[in-house]
Amino acid sequence: MRVFIPSVLRSYSGNDNVAAEGDTLDEVLTDLDRRFPGLRFRIVDEQDRIRRHIRFFVNGQQATDLGRRLAASDEIYIIQALSGG
Repeated sequence: MRVFIPSVLRSYSGNDNVAAEGDTLDEVLTDLDRRFPGLRFRIVDEQDRIRRHIRFFVNGQQATDLGRRLAASDEIYIIQALSGG
């Protein structure tokens, strides 16, 4: 499946979209972290929760559960909200 990486995280992947494997969002993140160490920690916190400023969209639908089942043909967009003051 294709995973689209936000610009702020491209220093890890070196690309704006990458191929990944996994049956769930959690498995996809594990696959990405194996190839791009440190990427998962920027997306998921120490309690295995999606960080507040991160959103996932699978085929245009927001996904809020790392256990979300995926198909090989899915497109995943990782969106990072801007924050600050």
